[in-house]
Amino acid sequence: MADNKGNIFQRIAKGFTDVIAELKRVTWPTKDKLAKTSAVVLLVIAFFAVYLTIIGSGGRWVLDKIGFYNIVETTAASTEASETTAAAETTAASETAASETTAATTESSAG
Repeated sequence: MADNKGNIFQRIAKGFTDVIAELKRVTWPTKDKLAKTSAVVLLVIAFFAVYLTIIGSGGRWVLDKIGFYNIVETTAASTEASETTAAAETTAASETAASETTAATTESSAG
């Protein structure tokens, strides 16, 4: 805090006078130079907009060709097949458990 003298309003007024003094020292561009530099900026922006659009479209095309966006759909037939397989496994497990129970009951009755 270099110059902390005066009340808040005097410091604000000093800030404004400093800004005005600094703006008087600025070398402002001519209309011709301003037009040329603005044209260069707009051309660079347009170039990079086209460039990035091409890169993005090319990347999407490559990913599409390698199948990155393919959606794997489950059909009703594959769902029914998996349900049938699960039911068969459950039935087989139940039959195995029942036969083991029958065998254990038979052994305990005989023994």
